[in-house]
Amino acid sequence: MIVFDNVCFSYKKGEESLSNINLKVDDGEVVLVCGPSGCGKSTLVRCVNGLIPHFYEGELKGKISVNDIDVSGSTLRQLSKKVGTVFQNPRSQFFNVDTTSELAFGCENFNMSPENIEESINRVVNKHDMSALMDRSIFKLSGGEKQKIACASIAVEPIEIIILDEPSANLDYKGICELQKMIEAWKEEGKTILIAEHRISYLFPYITRALLMEKGSIKKEFTSEEIRSLSKDELHGLGLRADDAKDPTKLQDNSETVIINKQIDDNCNTQNESNDDVKSREYYVLKNMKYSYKGEKPVFDIPEMKIPKGEIIAIVGENGAGKSTFLRCLCGMERRCRAKLDIDSETLNNRKRRQNIYMVMQDVNHQLFTDSVLEEVLISQDKEDKEEALRILDSLDLKEFADRHPLSLSGGQKQRVAVASAIASGRDIILFDEPTSGLDYYHMLQVSDILKSLKEKGRTVIIVTHDTELIERACTQTFLLK
Repeated sequence: MIVFDNVCFSYKKGEESLSNINLKVDDGEVVLVCGPSGCGKSTLVRCVNGLIPHFYEGELKGKISVNDIDVSGSTLRQLSKKVGTVFQNPRSQFFNVDTTSELAFGCENFNMSPENIEESINRVVNKHDMSALMDRSIFKLSGGEKQKIACASIAVEPIEIIILDEPSANLDYKGICELQKMIEAWKEEGKTILIAEHRISYLFPYITRALLMEKGSIKKEFTSEEIRSLSKDELHGLGLRADDAKDPTKLQDNSETVIINKQIDDNCNTQNESNDDVKSREYYVLKNMKYSYKGEKPVFDIPEMKIPKGEIIAIVGENGAGKSTFLRCLCGMERRCRAKLDIDSETLNNRKRRQNIYMVMQDVNHQLFTDSVLEEVLISQDKEDKEEALRILDSLDLKEFADRHPLSLSGGQKQRVAVASAIASGRDIILFDEPTSGLDYYHMLQVSDILKSLKEKGRTVIIVTHDTELIERACTQTFLLK
């Protein structure tokens, strides 16, 4: 049982906080915690796993107990025997360089015998069809594959309470289906599960209730039947994502701006476009893009690919298909990939592509360098323009955080800071790797509108995404990478 008794929390630097939280979660419940970015979802679950107050500094009032253990009076070691967590960024919880060792690590800390560890790993791997991910380098996994390993590392441990913080943020449709099976299995085993999430519809069959948070407080509580009965418009009105779990590689072309099932191949065929469209369109031409990790088979081999200028292009495909690697190669970050990009009469090698293309990474922590959000935008500009930088921040609801340290923000807020920096760069080609992961409905719409405004200014936008709502709202081309 998890109990919050009049809990208030304020971070040391005045970050998002909790206010008068009174909550009881019974054993075996599956509780969804939802709400807009920055509403306090992650803060709430940090109180359960002990990161608050034992890791994040701040002022905590009230009492939190987990299975009769006082969180404030315990240690992280004691709580870890009861509570397992899958973080929004799974990289932050890995301790090993290969996947099998990562699954074994937690069990070893429980002092399980080697035989029991092997049995537990085999049970989880076989049950969730993960054999292809075993004995792999952690560093060579896609974001979605890392998320699967993080979930499996919790599943192998003999714990009673599971915390999931934005578990679907980097998962493809197949990965979400596998996550559903894992949640269903945990529920059958009687685990207590607390899930902080924006993409909520895939959880409806499993949750016992849902908590809607706003500005650090629980604004409303729904039974599973009540939240399931809400229409899309009602969910959107609450700031919640309402998209059903759909496979973006199989969306139907039901509007003029969504062209689906475009295969990246030797010629990048344009079978869904009319001859007039093809003749009038201008292209960047990508040539000889070949890439493989050392000692492994090629990720892709693309002799020639035409990239339409001035479009918003979604790159879709399963986790591990090579989507993020494709973006890194395209912008010149992978030095072993010697591709060329023809832009008008100029051919860009790796160095020139790095100078002419801006990329927002999947893990934006890799590209936040300064001591304030405003400085982060200013360093992306060719010539500093504070007024323009503040205007960009305001368009993304970030102006109030201008003086805050970027790494002190929530995951969704950091994502928007990286998007703001991309806009400020003024580059003609901008790449985004999962730009709406961790974003609520309102801020997904903001990003969608910004992508459209970039297109109107003649910029070419290429997005790796699993977000079907974003694809349907903003993208004018979709390429399927197999």
